Parts: sequence; C-alpha cells; structure tokens
Amino acid sequence: MLAYLVRRVLITIPLLLGILCLSFLMLKLAPGEPTIIQQDLQARATGAQRETLRQLYGLDKPIHVQLGRWLWRVVRLDFGRSYSPDGRPVLEKITERIPVTLGLNLLETIIIFALAVPLGIFSATRQYSVFDKATTVFVFVGFATPDFWLALLLMIVFGVQLGWLPISGLRSLNFEYLSLAAQVRDIAAHLVLPLLVASVGGLAGLSRYMRGSMLEVIRQDYMRTARAKGLAESVVVYKHGVRNAVLPVVTLLGLMLPGLLGGSVIIETVFAIPGMGQLFYQSAFSRDEPVLMALIVIGASLSLLGNIVADVSYALVDPRIRVAKRREV
Repeated sequence: MLAYLVRRVLITIPLLLGILCLSFLMLKLAPGEPTIIQQDLQARATGAQRETLRQLYGLDKPIHVQLGRWLWRVVRLDFGRSYSPDGRPVLEKITERIPVTLGLNLLETIIIFALAVPLGIFSATRQYSVFDKATTVFVFVGFATPDFWLALLLMIVFGVQLGWLPISGLRSLNFEYLSLAAQVRDIAAHLVLPLLVASVGGLAGLSRYMRGSMLEVIRQDYMRTARAKGLAESVVVYKHGVRNAVLPVVTLLGLMLPGLLGGSVIIETVFAIPGMGQLFYQSAFSRDEPVLMALIVIGASLSLLGNIVADVSYALVDPRIRVAKRREV
C-alpha cells in the first residue's frame, strides 16, 4: 500500500504541473487585461498609467517569463497580492473565506450521505414499489432543476412572501447584540435555504448510485446463498449486501473532496455567502489573476488528492483490492 501511494504521488506531481501551465496559458489568452478593466473604471486614465500598471504587475514580460516567475512563487506558496484596489495578499483573502466554505460544504456532504444511502437501500430492496417510484420522480426533478432557479424560488416563497427565513448572508445585522442561543438560531436560519438548494442535486444523484449498486449486489449468487442458509433478510441485506454496494459511494466521497474548499459559485453568489465560490466569481469578473490562479491551484490539488483518497478508501473497504495491489508491488 505504501509503495502504491508513493507511485501515485509521483505521478500526480507532473500532472498537477501540466494542469497549472495550461490554466495559466488559457487565462493569459483570454481577451482583455486586468489593467484595462481597472483603467476603464477611471474616467481620466491615460495610456502611460496603464503601461505603468502593466510593468508593476509584470504583464509587460513574455508569457513564458510570467509563467516561470509564477510557478516559482507557487513552489514557495507565495501567490502575490490581489489586483483589486485593496491590494491585499492573496492567501489572506483566501484564508478568511475557507472556514465558511468548509463548514457549509461539510454540512452539505453529511446531509447528502445521511439521506442518500438509506434512500438508495430502501429503493433497491423495494424495487417498483410506490416508495421506489416516488424517489425516482424526485431524482429526475432534482437533476432537472437548476440550482439558481430553485434558490430564487425558495427565496421568494420562504424569504419574501412568508418571511420565515433570511435570504442572504450568514448573520443578521444585529448578530453581535444577540445572546449565544439566539446567535446559533440566527446562523441556522441563514443556512437552511443554502443547504437545501445545495443538497438537492447531490442527494438525487447519490441515492440513484446507491440504488443501482444495491440492485446489482442483491442479484449476486452469494446473496442467494445467504438466504438459502436461513439468514434473516435484514442480515442478508445490511450485513452482506450494503458493505459491497457502498463501494462506488465511497469512491464518490473521495471525488467530492475538491468541493469542500472549492465552494459552490452559484449557491454562494445567489445567497451572498462570503466563501471561496463567491471569491472566484468576483475575481473572474474583475480579472484578478493572482486570486484566480491561486484558486485554480487549490482546486487542481484537491481534485488530484481526491482521486488518491478515493482509491485508498476503495482499497480499505474491499480487501480484494488490497491483495491485488500487494501482488502488483
């Protein structure tokens, strides 16, 4: 297992380097420059001022020189300063938003897995029943519903018309003056709509994956043998079936790792949540290249790490994979 991990990490390094180089070149090939956007906001901007900014940001250098300098800074975990008017360090801007995105996406992941796995098992064990048909309809609706449309609909119904829930941010304006219990209730109320919208699509997809995997396992010979031995149906399903059916779901858990810090651009933008997704959206529109590239580095690294975690988790759940890898080594 250790040799397998070392080999995967060594393969990941050049892959990450290729992703970063392509992302940097694609960003540079996009029309426009950060200096143009900044100067357009100033009525009296001159060509000399724009050229001064290009020299300050190093944009007057050839692309390969800019790429080399940027990669060298990335190795030292130095992403520079933001092109925004505040000029703050990029890592500082990202670090202050990580707790919000991480907490929001952890809650979303827990909700999805806590509901999707039982839904998939019940649908598979009660195939073609009313419950199974109802969950199938829910899956199709969940897949077909755009997040932004559902978010706006829930905001209008529960926030504007009924006034039950807040529709933006994570805290009320008077949050500092509330008691501890009231602060907890206030944060929870602000999280209801974002978590509901963010969980619908993932819940629909994951429950369908679990149902398909469980149906495949139920039809295996060893399941019929277990029933022939006189074991109770609950023991056959939950002890022998679920452990094998959960393997694809474990793989998906590793692949969901990038989303924990990457955030949801749509959810965070619509609900005005100050997370990584909203930062990416704002940086893309303002062509804040240092922040964009730093977020791309984080996303690419987490994606590759998620693949490794998925493979390792798969091996830990299924002993046959560990034996196969030991033989390969």
